[in-house]
Amino acid sequence: MYTTKKLPSTNMAPGSLRVPEGAVCPTVLQAIRYTPETCEEQEFASVAEAVAWQAGKGVLWLNINGLGNADFLLGMNTELGFHPLALEDTLSVPQRPKADEYEGHLCAVVRMFHYDGKLEREQLSILLGENVLVTIQEREGDCLDTVRHRLREGSGQVRSRPAGYLLYALLDAVVDSYFPLLEEAGERIEDLQELAMLDASETTLGCIHQMRRDLLELRRAVWPLRDALGALLRSESAFFADETRVYLRDCYDHAVQVLDITETYRELAGSLMDIYLSSLSNRMNEVMKVLTIIATIFIPLTFIAGIYGMNFENMPELHWAWGYPAVWGLMLVTTAVMVVYFRRKGWLGGNSPSKKGEPPSRQR
Repeated sequence: MYTTKKLPSTNMAPGSLRVPEGAVCPTVLQAIRYTPETCEEQEFASVAEAVAWQAGKGVLWLNINGLGNADFLLGMNTELGFHPLALEDTLSVPQRPKADEYEGHLCAVVRMFHYDGKLEREQLSILLGENVLVTIQEREGDCLDTVRHRLREGSGQVRSRPAGYLLYALLDAVVDSYFPLLEEAGERIEDLQELAMLDASETTLGCIHQMRRDLLELRRAVWPLRDALGALLRSESAFFADETRVYLRDCYDHAVQVLDITETYRELAGSLMDIYLSSLSNRMNEVMKVLTIIATIFIPLTFIAGIYGMNFENMPELHWAWGYPAVWGLMLVTTAVMVVYFRRKGWLGGNSPSKKGEPPSRQR
């Protein structure tokens, strides 16, 4: 994940391209050219070669992995004529998910996530032109293999539709990839609920904070994505046919569903802190109860020892042969009586006090 500043640079002109800090992945261009009958794939060293390979036949999907070569993107701008502000958004990592329409093309920015013990974020930029679609990723690996499979196998409607339908298919794949993450998040919340009740430790507290941060990260990605999909759905762009808008509306509904689940899980994650604090308080109460019981048991023993520790001459027990054993016996009997009493009250972990006339089997 890149560590670029979220605020844009103030000493650069609008539309200037700046390689993100930490972008060490080499730039690789993968091209897919497809028609209703065929689908071909090839890698190229430049966008100019890929555009010449298309030669006006079918739809061209250019997938660029790696943001370490700004000159490569400048060459794409020369060949395809994308707006400099659109290209600037592709290099502004992390960028807020959005969809902007320019003259002759459209730019959409979304976020992909991967969870493997830690939530990893990756920005996906999509540039749509006439019969050309460009996806720009930070590194290799994405959630778009389902779309590639449909193109290769000729299943579905992707190959028989224009480039606008391909944009919908990619956005739909990104939105659908959130559902497994939310399922994983739901299982983690259930585990944390049990852990917070059984083990109120600093490790548990750290897991709870991490869970809340992950859900906040998902919310920051899904909320603007829902707005972007709504803007595309309401727009009158010529890139989307009426048939495509029907599917785009379904993608919007999925985004709303993802957002609703995310908000629900955020509320549950917020309640985890209450469970943790309650468990921590109960644990402290148990410790204080044990210490109080011990102190209470020693109060009468201290009283007895204090009486016979006084320096009076006329104390008959001091000259009695069985005085010492008798005092010990009195202390042990007092301790036993108090322990039995505390156990009957349920203060030593025994049965809870039962109501008069209620059978023990009905105690809860």
